[in-house]
Amino acid sequence: MDLLNGADSPEATDLIKDGTEATFMADVIEASQEAPIIVDFWAPWCGPCKTLGPALEEAVTAANGAVKMVKINVDEAQMIAGQLQVQSIPTVYAFHKGQPVDGFQGALPGSEIKAFIDRVIEATGGESPGGQLDDAVQAAEDMLAEGAAVDAAQTFAAILGEDSNHAGAYGGLVRAHIALGDLDQAEAILNGAPADISTSAEIEAAHAQLELAKQAADAGPVGELTATVEAEPDNHQARFDLAQALHANGDVEEAVAQLLELFRRDREWDDGAAKTQLFTIFDALKPNDPIVLNGRRKLSSMIFA
Repeated sequence: MDLLNGADSPEATDLIKDGTEATFMADVIEASQEAPIIVDFWAPWCGPCKTLGPALEEAVTAANGAVKMVKINVDEAQMIAGQLQVQSIPTVYAFHKGQPVDGFQGALPGSEIKAFIDRVIEATGGESPGGQLDDAVQAAEDMLAEGAAVDAAQTFAAILGEDSNHAGAYGGLVRAHIALGDLDQAEAILNGAPADISTSAEIEAAHAQLELAKQAADAGPVGELTATVEAEPDNHQARFDLAQALHANGDVEEAVAQLLELFRRDREWDDGAAKTQLFTIFDALKPNDPIVLNGRRKLSSMIFA
C-alpha cells in the first residue's frame, strides 16, 4: 500500500548514483535546481561510512523522489572535497539551487537521518513523506477514536510498511490491538519496536496503556471497592484497587483523585505504588490533557510541600 501517492516508488537507481569530479556539476549543481541533492562524502577505508551510507540510501529511497543522493569517494575526488572543506568523513551536504543548505559530519542513528532528510525537503519547499505519513497517522487515530479499531490497525500497519521507524504509527498499532482486546499481540508488537524509537513518547504511551489494560482485566467491582474505602479510609490496598477499577471503567479523573489521596495518606505505601501508578496513567494520556496537567500539579504540590 502506497500511502503517499498511490503509485510505485521511484527506482532506487534514479534516486542514488555514484558521482565523480567530472560529473559533480551535472549530478549535484545542475540537478539540485530541480530537487535537493544529498551528497555523501565517503571512502572505502572509512568504517562509519559503511554504516551511514546504506542508512542514507534507505532514507532517500523512502522519500519517494522528493530528494536524491550522490555518493562521492573522497579518495577519487580530492579537489571537490577540498573546495567544500570536507575535513573528516563521513560528511554529508544537502544542495539546493546549486548551493549547500544543510549538512552534518559523522554517522547518525536512523531517526536523525530521517529527520535530516525531512528537514531538507521541507526547507527547500517540498513536502516530506514524514509529513504525509503524519497525516495518515492522524486519520488512523481518528478511526481509532471512532471505534474502528480494525481499520485503524490496518492503516497503522500500512504506514509502518513505508516507514518502519514511525513512532506514531508503531504506538498506534499497539493501541489498536489493545482496543481490540488482543493484549498478547499488542505486547508482541511493543516488544518488537525498533531500537531507534523504543524510548519515544509514542512507544512509552503505548506501553503505559498496555499496562493499564492488563490491570483492567483483573479490576474488581467499583461499587464494592467504593463501599470498602468509605468504611475503611486507611485501607490503602482497597483504595489502590478502587483506582484501578475506576480507570478500567473509564473514570480516569476519579482514578487519579483516589491515587492522589492515597499518596497524601502514605506516599511510601507499597514502595510508592500510588506515584508509580499515577505516572503510568499520565504517560498513557496526552501531555496536555487537563487530567495530566492538574494531576501533576497536585502531585508536585504534595511532594514539595
